[in-house]
Amino acid sequence: MNSRLSVPLTVSTAAAIALGALSGLAQKKGSSPFPTGYRHWTHVKTMAIYGNQHPLFNHFGGLHNVYVNDAGLTSLKEGRAYPDGTVFVFDLFDIQSAQGAIETRGRKLVAVMEKNSKLNASTGGWAWEVFQGDEQKGSLQNAKPCVDCHASQKRVDYVFSTYTP
Repeated sequence: MNSRLSVPLTVSTAAAIALGALSGLAQKKGSSPFPTGYRHWTHVKTMAIYGNQHPLFNHFGGLHNVYVNDAGLTSLKEGRAYPDGTVFVFDLFDIQSAQGAIETRGRKLVAVMEKNSKLNASTGGWAWEVFQGDEQKGSLQNAKPCVDCHASQKRVDYVFSTYTP
């Protein structure tokens, strides 16, 4: 009887390892889905980068809105490490300025930062994905610039945003 059990366990163990390896490969390609409904999440902050004086203007010039899902809200408020399942969304719009007003034009991108410590141990648990314009298919080819920039925030779990009541 033991030999009969060991064969199914070996096959199922092999299948589990294979599935785990495949899910790890998918994550490395940026498998975070488009964050449907994120504009109903908690709004964390708004910021505008305009004019070429800011070092990130060429990449992130425009109006930024940052949102966090319910999984990360308590950690954001309390300033502690974020649990797996936390998602931040960075919604970036192109802007124009006229007659003393700054208005949005088209969406430039939606960036997603999602915590999964098991799949992303080498990056503090975080993965990034970028959706260009209004596309809902990810386009991030290389997360190294995201990882490198967010590494400066390691002491606050790699997150730039803070909670303002």
